[in-house]
Amino acid sequence: MSGTLTDRAEVADGYRAGRTLPIRVELVRQLKRRRTLVMGGILFALPFVLLIAFQVGGAPDSRNGGAGLMDTATLSGANFAAVNLFASAGFLLVVPVALFCGDTVASEASWSSLRYLLAAPVPRARLLWSKLVVGLSLSLAAMILLPVTALAVGTAAYGWGPLELPTGGSLAAGTAAQRLVITVAYIFVSQLVTAALAFWLSTRTDAPLGAVGGAVGLTIIGNVLDEVTALGDWREFLPSHWQYAWLDAVRPQLDWTDMIQGTSLSITYALVLFALAFRGFARKDVVS
Repeated sequence: MSGTLTDRAEVADGYRAGRTLPIRVELVRQLKRRRTLVMGGILFALPFVLLIAFQVGGAPDSRNGGAGLMDTATLSGANFAAVNLFASAGFLLVVPVALFCGDTVASEASWSSLRYLLAAPVPRARLLWSKLVVGLSLSLAAMILLPVTALAVGTAAYGWGPLELPTGGSLAAGTAAQRLVITVAYIFVSQLVTAALAFWLSTRTDAPLGAVGGAVGLTIIGNVLDEVTALGDWREFLPSHWQYAWLDAVRPQLDWTDMIQGTSLSITYALVLFALAFRGFARKDVVS
């Protein structure tokens, strides 16, 4: 009798842990938040801002006789999209990743709603999994929104055509579209370290700004350290060292070497940080 009562007290009839906090419910919640709409608006507006800048300032000029990707911005819609990625990959695209992955758990704690979610009861691993999937999905959506908008704006302004390469030659429009897909995929993978860092910090603090700001700050520190040439080969262990490896995708011959190294390093760091987040949160005393 006592065993039956205990079982009923522990698990209610019809309760299924896998059905708690569905991903679609969490996704709708996050999509309705103001910070999601603001970040989406910023990424949507960036191509228009760059277009106005080029219209006002004229076509970009190469300096010191050299040519870079930025100098090809006005040659076609594909070039304009590539330039938008080049201009934003170093910092701007870091912000939505840190925001969507760092704000997710800490915001629940700051609202004092986290303990009520766990009392629903939502298993801790299930809660983290739902929030992580949604955070990464929104981060990927942000990275897709920018080049798609830029490609549409650039095509309307400069026409649909091949991707003109700064080193000479060009890629056909179809090939250019494939290379842009590779570029976006690599940028997303390279940002997994920032996502994992923000997510781990989100499980350690009740302050969303601390988690988001900490992830962005440490990413900036990594970028600064990568500029210190005195570190030599040690810089290759910094994820930021490989953040522009996708430039090998906008060359006549696609070279995977640096992108493979950057991908392996990013995934390794990310898996460790995600594991720390799940392990630490499983043992955390949640009081907020």
